[in-house]
Amino acid sequence: MSHRTHQVRSRHAVLISAALGLLGALAAGCQDRSGEAGHADRANGPQVTINGRTWRVELATTEFQRYQGLSGRRELPEGTGMLFAYRSAAVLDFCMRGCYIPIDIAFIGPDLRVVAVHTMAVEPDMAGRVAYSSRQPAQFAMEVPAGELARNGVTPGARVAFSEEAQAAAKAADSP
Repeated sequence: MSHRTHQVRSRHAVLISAALGLLGALAAGCQDRSGEAGHADRANGPQVTINGRTWRVELATTEFQRYQGLSGRRELPEGTGMLFAYRSAAVLDFCMRGCYIPIDIAFIGPDLRVVAVHTMAVEPDMAGRVAYSSRQPAQFAMEVPAGELARNGVTPGARVAFSEEAQAAAKAADSP
């Protein structure tokens, strides 16, 4: 093998290794992280209550966490979800990029009232082409398994309560 061929193969190996490392890091956001802080399975982890129903939630408070969301998840147990928190209210648009399971989303205003509710369907190509909008300023969004919001009577105007841990994380959220 010539020196040039060896250099090209070495560069390809480095690029492939870097790409696999990046993919592994991205996929790690979708794996069970039950030992990590903020995971929904913690006994006293962050919680959101609407209409007397409480969901244990993972928190998405940084730009990367919000971008990743529930992408790549193959399941979302009943009674769990993800709470997306933003420093200030704005019209929010979410999509189903890379999502394998249907999800309900409740957009929540800064006054802790639901402003919009959608059931988001899995897209065949998972490209996230369909946008689900809060249509009015929202500071939070909560995603849970599809059907749970309707079963629990969650509609616009419903009052929302956060556990202390969820409140603290929401206050520390990065700007959108």
